[in-house]
Amino acid sequence: MRRLIIRIVVLLLVLGGAAYGFYRWKQSQKHGPITNICLYGNMDERDVQLAFKESGRITRELVHEGATVKKGQLVATLDTDWLVHEVAQAKAVLAAQTQVWLRLKHGSRPQEIAQDRALYAAANAQAANDLVNMNRYRKLLATGDTTAINYDNAKALWTVDHQKALAARETLRLAILGPRMEDIALAAAKLHADQAQLALLEQYLADTDLRSPTDGVIRTRILEPGDMASPETPVYTIAIMNPKWVRAYIPEKDLGLIHGGSRAWVMVDSFPNKKFAGWVGYISPIAEFTPKTVETTQLRTSLVYEVRVYVKDPHDQLRLGMPATVIIPVKSTAAQTK
Repeated sequence: MRRLIIRIVVLLLVLGGAAYGFYRWKQSQKHGPITNICLYGNMDERDVQLAFKESGRITRELVHEGATVKKGQLVATLDTDWLVHEVAQAKAVLAAQTQVWLRLKHGSRPQEIAQDRALYAAANAQAANDLVNMNRYRKLLATGDTTAINYDNAKALWTVDHQKALAARETLRLAILGPRMEDIALAAAKLHADQAQLALLEQYLADTDLRSPTDGVIRTRILEPGDMASPETPVYTIAIMNPKWVRAYIPEKDLGLIHGGSRAWVMVDSFPNKKFAGWVGYISPIAEFTPKTVETTQLRTSLVYEVRVYVKDPHDQLRLGMPATVIIPVKSTAAQTK
């Protein structure tokens, strides 16, 4: 009985192993064997044509061809003598207009109101005294004790001083009311305009410093100190070293085997025993005839699609234009069509 049980267990194990092996075989038939697509191309990278935003004479250039630069690093400067004086003048104009706006905003000081009130009181008192004298001369004229000229003079004096008193009263009222809202708004607008003008000149001054917009390597130094720079004339050409990629071409029949993000390996002749990890980052939507730079003669008359395979190069070993071989592991074409 015990032997029978052992035989049954062994038989079950054999059947289970066979079933598992059959399952694995079916899975391999379903997914297909893994093959490699081999592409040929050259290392490529992006360039930045670095130019000043403003025109002027170059005074300094701080880097040469082959130098590594960081984002924001100062690489060249323009002559700024005239612009420094413009900025200083704009700052002075802004400071003066700020005081004008503050004076209008704060209105009349208590001392100014007190002064206008005192002037009004004095003018009013003088007009009252002139009125008394004018009345006195009127009575004397009626009795014949003075002449008409004296009375006319007294009346004219009272009229003048009375108008002065009225003017002093209005001045006092304006001092109490303070500046008009329109005048304050006008001063504020002028202040904002002066602030904008100063900011514009300071931006012009900042733009006389040429800074690298990205990490990279100076490939070409086009202008030299003393040359006239302009926004249309680059000073440097900067090669962007990260990311690097291989520009390759894939035949139409293999196009369905890859997709964006497909894993890839890149090899170059300079490092025959090293593989650089990468991935497919771009597949052209437009077909074209294979460029002459592709090294495989059998593909030169084929219709192909451009592929960019991005490469990880942490030690900066790959250089622009290097011939490269790209290996992309994919499933077989037969498995794809099932």
